[in-house]
Order: sequence, then C-alpha cells, then structure tokens
Amino acid sequence: MRVVQEALTFDDVLLIPAHSSVLPRDVSLETYLTRNIKLNIPLLSAAMDTVTEGRLAITIAQEGGIGIIHKNMSADRQAYEVSAVKKYESGVIKEPFTVSPNATIREVLELTRAKGISGVPVVDKGDLVGIVTSRDLRFETRLEESVAKAMTPKEKLITVREGASKEEAIRLLHQHRIEKVLVVNDRFQLRGMITVKDIQKSRDYPQACKDEQERLRVGAAVSTGAGTEERIEALSAAGVDVIVVDTAHGHSQGVLDRVRWVKQNFPKIQVIGGNIATGEAAKALVEAGADA
Repeated sequence: MRVVQEALTFDDVLLIPAHSSVLPRDVSLETYLTRNIKLNIPLLSAAMDTVTEGRLAITIAQEGGIGIIHKNMSADRQAYEVSAVKKYESGVIKEPFTVSPNATIREVLELTRAKGISGVPVVDKGDLVGIVTSRDLRFETRLEESVAKAMTPKEKLITVREGASKEEAIRLLHQHRIEKVLVVNDRFQLRGMITVKDIQKSRDYPQACKDEQERLRVGAAVSTGAGTEERIEALSAAGVDVIVVDTAHGHSQGVLDRVRWVKQNFPKIQVIGGNIATGEAAKALVEAGADA
C-alpha cells in the first residue's frame, strides 16, 4: 500500500490550554452553511437515510443549527416534514388557517383538531369579520350552527397594523390577556397573526436558526434519479431553505447537472452538492452553481 501523505486523527492530537482573557459568553460560534444561510452554532445533521425528520430538525434549528430531512420517503411525506418545521414557529403567521362565517361549529372543531391549532380568523370575501378560539367553543353544543354565532365579532377584535413592532403586539397580548393578535391592513383585511406561543418560543430559544420571516430553517436531501424534479418542486412549495444533492460520488455528471437544474429553476433555494473529496470536485460543483 502506497502512503500518499502522513495524516493525523483525533486520538493523535492533544490541545494544551493557555492563558486567556476571553469569557465563554463573549464567544460567537456563528458560521455560514452556504452563501446566504448563517448558523448560530456549527451543527448540521447528516443527509443520510432515516437520520432526520421534522421533530429532530425542529430541535436542531431551535439550538441554532439546521437539520436535513432525509429522502427515504415519498416526496409528499418529505414535503410534509419540511412544512412541519417551517410552520412550527413564526414571527408573524403570514397565511393562517381561516374559515367562512357560514362554516359550522362542527367544521371548525374538526379543523382545529386536525391542524393542532387553538383558533382561526373568520374571513368573508377577503374581509376579516371575527375570530373563533378554543375559549369560544369550549362548552359549545350547537355543533350545526354557523361559527358566526360563537365567534368574537369584528368590533371586539384586537388587531395591529402591518409593520407593527413585536413590542406593540406583546403589549396588546398582555393588556387584553389574549393569546392571538390579528395583523390587518388599512382596509381591515387579514394579513397575518401573531401568537403568544410563537413569542414564547422565541424567548426560550434566542439562538434559533431562522429565516427572514422568523421561521425555523430546514434542509432536505434529494438524489439524481427519476422523480427528483417533482420532489424538489414539492419541497420548494413547503418552504425548504436548502437542498442537498446527496450521493456517494458527488463529482459525477448527474450531480453536477442536478445542481445546475435546481439553481436555474429555483434560484432562491440554496444548494449543497456532495459527497466529494478533492479540490477539483469542489470547483466543478461551484461552477455548476452550488452554494456549498
């Protein structure tokens, strides 16, 4: 066997501490995963099969890293896992579930149970007309009545305008002892929702890795085989932050072509290609458009 060069592994090296005036609280572990994605701690889960799904990705992102949802599942299931991470926390929920005032109380209860939510805005032809929460429905027995009979009506809603600060939302939540504040525009049309739960999560995990909308970041692995384009389209619709084109030999034409296709069709999604072991392979991936 020919030895190319001498190398060391972990057991071959010891670090000897020296004097330091740096305190742990002053240390930043921030690093860039790709051109546009910054991690607050250098933690990335492997793209290997069965390693990471939604629950683990949420936990990793809350601590400041990012999880990569594996591809050993259907495209729909993988997109669902990505969506679960993106919807777990948000500064402002841009597209909350809504119901019509004509929906029955039974239908609203079925929706809230199915989606694991405690309340929904009531919208009529684009206009916000009320909100119905678990408190409104807790002892409700008129299941076939319209939700308009049980909701908090428009004139009693607590709202903030688009662009309002988080501090203003927190003040209203505390002042009125409510769990949700609705975001509206000048025509009183619904533009989002701010919840106590999301604010509390943000306080509990101040180092969480988030996107511009304050949603947790998450990645997903894909291959180069049949059905990959449809899979990537589903992942994009679910809000994935980074696609990992994951194969055993990343310096292959199939990987380079797939990286190039993703960047051409989804330029806002970051792309990682691999696995590679040479500088030549890294250069080829960069030229194909890889962000890492």
